Amino acid sequence: MVFSSLLFLTLFLPLTVFVYYLLPNRWKNLHLLIVSLIFYAWGEPANIILMAVTTVYIWALTVWMQRCMERGNVRLAKILLWLSVVFSLGTLAYYKYFGFILENIPFLKNLPVTAPALPIGISFYTFQALSYVVDVYRGEVKAQKSWVNFAMYISMFPQLIAGPIVRYSDVEKQLEERKHTTSDMYCGIRRFTLGLGKKVLLANQIGILWDEISGLHQLSTVGAWLGAVAFAFQIYFDFSAYSDMAIGLGRMFGFHFTENFRYPYQSKSITEFWRRWHITLGTWFREYVYIPLGGNRKGKARMVLNLLAVWALTGLWHGAAWQFLLWGLYYFLFLTVEKFFLLEKMERWPKFCQGLYTMIAVLFGWVIFACPDLCSAGTFYKAMLGIGVPFVDGAAKFYMSGAWLMLIVLALGATGLPKHMMLKMRKMVGKRAFEWISYGGIAVILIAAISFLVADSYNPFLYFRF
Repeated sequence: MVFSSLLFLTLFLPLTVFVYYLLPNRWKNLHLLIVSLIFYAWGEPANIILMAVTTVYIWALTVWMQRCMERGNVRLAKILLWLSVVFSLGTLAYYKYFGFILENIPFLKNLPVTAPALPIGISFYTFQALSYVVDVYRGEVKAQKSWVNFAMYISMFPQLIAGPIVRYSDVEKQLEERKHTTSDMYCGIRRFTLGLGKKVLLANQIGILWDEISGLHQLSTVGAWLGAVAFAFQIYFDFSAYSDMAIGLGRMFGFHFTENFRYPYQSKSITEFWRRWHITLGTWFREYVYIPLGGNRKGKARMVLNLLAVWALTGLWHGAAWQFLLWGLYYFLFLTVEKFFLLEKMERWPKFCQGLYTMIAVLFGWVIFACPDLCSAGTFYKAMLGIGVPFVDGAAKFYMSGAWLMLIVLALGATGLPKHMMLKMRKMVGKRAFEWISYGGIAVILIAAISFLVADSYNPFLYFRF
């Protein structure tokens, strides 16, 4: 089940919210746990067993770890930490990377073994569990004694299958006691509806263009660049929309999740881009990989090795394939060059040139990410660089003539301009009038999104595979 499905919008969500607010506070977490398990089990019921085993195992070991630390038994606590880490990473490695290992190690290729299917959302809930274990060991949070509360934290449906990656420390108090206000409910509905509109009305529509261009047998230079731009907009509006919907849903139930995107396509460097894109993932790797490895505290050579480790893992986190590893290393090179040489020089560049450099680098990066293999990516790069292909052809002219207006809308929508305009309108018309206008706007977006879902079966979600 996905947020942008008619089943979720017309049945699951209304019933979940209705029952949630009928129940007394002591039953609300149990209710969210039950509906989250139903949500997760809807498509692939077998996967719920793995998540349940992971949840029980991590919960039991961290409660035990907490007791060990309170009694001064640091050695046993450290053993329990490593048992938790090895179990979590081992499970993730088996389900996500076992097939990749079988395909790429020669003497394993002929073994009568098949790779397991990848459980939806395993990368997200595994990282949440790991951050919790490490934070308990560090003494930053107390182990959650209630199994229901912990299981609800791991499986909470708003962020279960596509993030944002919610650290336990961010919601620890909210799990025990949280406020439910009319303002939170309205803000949650508004944020969810805006995310739904971004997904259905923008990401899905530009995604059709990418699918058609990437399926062409022959590309022109203009066609290849148009395809790269289309995918860049699709993945941004798709993934940021899902984060918006998750944050909005959390707000409806009294949770305040961390922001995951801050207009990354406005960045003036690759370093800035990765501070704005998938913020919770970047924070996770910084807090639990980069800093523990030594960060930038042990000299430049060690810092480069730490960056290499982080970005190799970041690439592999997105998928068990060579192109994802290359994608991670691609950004490692850019970030290393910027850190040591380029950032200071770029400060003297015009702002337009900084933004142009960043977007060109990001577009070339998305080609590696989007193509099914390195050979396809190489062919796409040749077309973008004009090697052995015409500059423009009939297909490129056709697609451009039909897409130029949408591209302008997407380009503006990927910036803070719409938000700035809304704030300016609020000052002009007054708070009360603006509220009524926003109610109408939200209703229009919701009706339009549902109408598109009823009329169109094209509703992919790119981050399901991660």
